[in-house]
Amino acid sequence: MEDRRGMPMGRGAAVGGLGGCGFLIVIVLYLVLGGDPVELVQELPSSGLAPAYPVDVQVSPEQEGLADFVSVVLADTEDTWGPIFAQLGGRYEQPHLVLFSGRVQSACGIAGAASGPFYCPADHKVYIDLAFYDELRRRFHAPGDFAQAYVIAHEVGHHVQNLLGISDKVQAMQRRVSRADANALSVRLELQADCFAGVWGYHAERARNLLESGDLEEALNAASAIGDDNIQRQTQGSVVPDSFTHGSSAQRVKWFRTGFESGDIEACDTFDGSY
Repeated sequence: MEDRRGMPMGRGAAVGGLGGCGFLIVIVLYLVLGGDPVELVQELPSSGLAPAYPVDVQVSPEQEGLADFVSVVLADTEDTWGPIFAQLGGRYEQPHLVLFSGRVQSACGIAGAASGPFYCPADHKVYIDLAFYDELRRRFHAPGDFAQAYVIAHEVGHHVQNLLGISDKVQAMQRRVSRADANALSVRLELQADCFAGVWGYHAERARNLLESGDLEEALNAASAIGDDNIQRQTQGSVVPDSFTHGSSAQRVKWFRTGFESGDIEACDTFDGSY
């Protein structure tokens, strides 16, 4: 796990996309041109440039507890996907988890907390601002530890898709179809990640007895709460199915439940027929 909380644009993203050497070159050029480097440093925040040293941020005990929790969930997903990949004749590569606050630089570009948790296939990392869990609880009324675990398991589901070559196939298909059809393929990809999250839940319960009473309901409630129709209804007062990105509440619940009840990735074919 990488903890980038308090790191401007994330660890290693020194100045507006420049590395540490790039930052030194900027200072040298500024000196050659007769400028005061102190003034340059003072101007960095307003110009969108930021030095690559940690910012002193206060992390609450609750946040630290969440950080420990998501790292445990991530480790447990390996206990599910490792044996599944072995059965398929392959080896499961564990993704990295990156904690950030505000904004982060990934191999997929810059992302803000408002975009929610995400997986970057280019660097095989799951990114999450833990403040999202507070929003999940307060705004979407989806509290509970298994609801939080579902979020991580969904992003790990995208990692599984990446390793299996599913993501590449979908992207290739998207380049050959209309914008509407390409968006529909994205929804199917997201729903499959929900199903894969359910597959993890199946094995977490049956193989390792990790679930407690009410945990399944917490995950289903979270899946329903962050369905596109529910979010659109809250934010714009109307539902536009053609603009869905992750699927409706009913679809997300259906596919998580499918994975949870079967424990079989073969049951997660969201690309075959209706979804």
